[in-house]
Amino acid sequence: MIKRICLFVFFVFNFIFLPAQTLVVKSASDNKPVENVALYNKSMTISIYTNSKGMASLDRFNPGDSIIFQHPSFIKVVYTKQMLNKLDLTIRLEKKIWMLDEFVISASKWEQNIREIPNKIKILRNHDISFNNPQTAADLLAGTNEVFIQKSQLGGGSPMIRGFATNSILLVVDGVRMNNAIYRSGNLQNVISLDPHIIQNTEVIFGPGSVVYGSDALGGVMDFHTKRALLSTGEKNNFSLNAFARYSSANKENTGHLDFNIGLEKWASLTSISYSKYDDLKMGTIKNPDYQRYEYVKRINNIDSVFKNPDPNIQKFSGYRQINLMQKIRFRPNEHLDMNYAFHLSGLSDVPRYDRLIQYKNDLLKYAEWYYGPQKWTMHSIKARYNNPNVVFDALQFTVAYQAYEESRHDRKPGKTEIRHRTENVNAFTLNLDMDKKINERQDFYYGLEFVLNDVNSTAENENIISGEILPEATRYPDGDNKYRTAALYYSYKNNLSDFFTLNTGIRLNYIDLSSTLVDNSFYNFPFDKISLTTMALNGSAGMVFRPNEKWQINLNASSGFRAPNIDDVAKIFDSEPGNVVVPNNDLDPEYAYNIDLGFIREFSDKFHFEITGFYTFLKNAMVRRDFVFNGQDSIMYDDQLSKVQAVVNASSATLYGLNMNLNAEIQKNFSFKTNLSYTFGQDFEDIPLRHVAPFFGSTHLVYENQHLQIDFYSNYNGEKPFDKLAPSEQSKTYMYAIDDNGDPYSPAWYTLNLKTSYRWNEHFIIFAGIGNILDHRYRPYSSGIVAPGRNFTLSLKYTI
Repeated sequence: MIKRICLFVFFVFNFIFLPAQTLVVKSASDNKPVENVALYNKSMTISIYTNSKGMASLDRFNPGDSIIFQHPSFIKVVYTKQMLNKLDLTIRLEKKIWMLDEFVISASKWEQNIREIPNKIKILRNHDISFNNPQTAADLLAGTNEVFIQKSQLGGGSPMIRGFATNSILLVVDGVRMNNAIYRSGNLQNVISLDPHIIQNTEVIFGPGSVVYGSDALGGVMDFHTKRALLSTGEKNNFSLNAFARYSSANKENTGHLDFNIGLEKWASLTSISYSKYDDLKMGTIKNPDYQRYEYVKRINNIDSVFKNPDPNIQKFSGYRQINLMQKIRFRPNEHLDMNYAFHLSGLSDVPRYDRLIQYKNDLLKYAEWYYGPQKWTMHSIKARYNNPNVVFDALQFTVAYQAYEESRHDRKPGKTEIRHRTENVNAFTLNLDMDKKINERQDFYYGLEFVLNDVNSTAENENIISGEILPEATRYPDGDNKYRTAALYYSYKNNLSDFFTLNTGIRLNYIDLSSTLVDNSFYNFPFDKISLTTMALNGSAGMVFRPNEKWQINLNASSGFRAPNIDDVAKIFDSEPGNVVVPNNDLDPEYAYNIDLGFIREFSDKFHFEITGFYTFLKNAMVRRDFVFNGQDSIMYDDQLSKVQAVVNASSATLYGLNMNLNAEIQKNFSFKTNLSYTFGQDFEDIPLRHVAPFFGSTHLVYENQHLQIDFYSNYNGEKPFDKLAPSEQSKTYMYAIDDNGDPYSPAWYTLNLKTSYRWNEHFIIFAGIGNILDHRYRPYSSGIVAPGRNFTLSLKYTI
């Protein structure tokens, strides 16, 4: 009896006090821990995942089990427990040259194997984001070299995808749409509200995504996923910390970032803060002297004076500051329910509108001041995911969110004592209910509903900067009640017809209603005091994936997208460019994009990957600016200038087509080569070039990577946009473009050589260093107001535990 008691005490002592058998999984190339590696036995009765530190407990596995290690970015391996013990419970996985079996969320809002999806989707992974070291979320997208970025000022970045931009492409963060009722057709800079240092990964859908995401997803969807609050996966609490600091020479950037995670068994918290300060940006010194800033206006002793710029390569009055906060709280009471609350806050200082500050009128600078006031964005969201298969669904996801957005514009002309202030506030409410249901091993349904409500408040005033007197001013939008509402139902279906074919279809029905009221009509004497619009939109998609074998994939996808008129389209009063003024028009219908994609993917022996996708899009009922008549007049006085009247109308159709090519190759151990090229062409039915069609662009990289060091030597390049390929609205912006031999504006071709490196000092410290635009070329990306950075030295240090 005593012997049995002693044995029982011995086993209890071992179970309680001896440490759990914990494994660490790392990347063989850079020795970094690998998160979300699946560990399972051959019968798949036991499965676990590594945590953020690459750790997982092996206690659930039996001594004789063969344990399979699988991750979409790495080559699958199998070990026994004995083999793992000989490796000191540390294994290193080899990266794939291309992640053909990767899972994505953006296509249906649920995890799907990319080999079953006909859409072209670009994935930016956390490792790539960290190495690229972007200053802003716009720069993060530019790092794909498949999304073209326009910048009117340093504090900005407007993505262009397949000839669409601004309110014709959709921004989504953690499943919540950012686009609101005042997203405009002009270049839009809202993406920089997102903090690139807290983004886990980003998926970019190319082509219409309206079946799942609704209005605005004509050209594509940019789906940002921020880091999750991570629970404890073992006996110990899960604590991790990331601290980061960076300096860049071209704009004297100083950035600091801190985030930390505390994970318990059922509760977890993730806190993040980032702060950046940017000085005036310095351009390059080689080529294009017309881009230099030779003079600027500055007010001293209440007098506006023009000063000579001591260094014309310094873009005076382009710097700004930014702060981002994020707090997430997660609660998982049981295996079925997972609840997450997220709070986002982004605040910018005043951001000078650089492209306006370099405008001239009668050979004199047109503006003494033109800046965006502090741009503020906050979001509260609650997402609940319930997994418990029943007749209606296998999993359900409920998301409710509230966003508050404030933007303002402030401008004053030289010699004037009055400055105009215009402020817009948008309160946006969204509700999404998404469900998935597996019919059998081959068929899945995804369906749901969405409600959106936007409330827009527009105010304006004219301030005397000497006396402080405040006078009324015309608002950008009607100054009364402005509401925008949408409701939608969607359904999509996936069927793996065989091991070779997968069919995807979907349909969405949308209802849109907006209304605006005008309280003060004294500025323009409109013949109405209320604007209203109600409409519906139906769109769908059908695609086929053909996989002849494991190395081949052919995608064919036909889809339609739509953009419903919003408050900005229907009710805005705004000077679109010098000499023109846009007036309201409520006689608008949704515009539709009908698109077809054909893509080929070929992989050779895990060392060589080639992908090419071509597309053709027909845009119907396009909402464009056209000459208009107001109160019987084709021109009115606006901003002290006789201006031609224009309005947004359904007056055009357009065609866009192009292709994208990617090549990735492992040259030899530790060395790889990759390149991508994008070409888009677009014009309306009158053969007039479209504004947001980017020139030919691409990049080529030569990469070396081992356990501690990564080096990327690469070139970014753009083709030329000659005068006759510029949209008419761009042809009039002579202050932004170079001048050709005929005296006409055009966008020259350019290229840069660049070098980025990272060195892992130990398991906690990583050093990043780089030189951008090594040759110090002076260039301005197409349609941009600000000139790109010249030679730029960057240095940053990251600490993790």
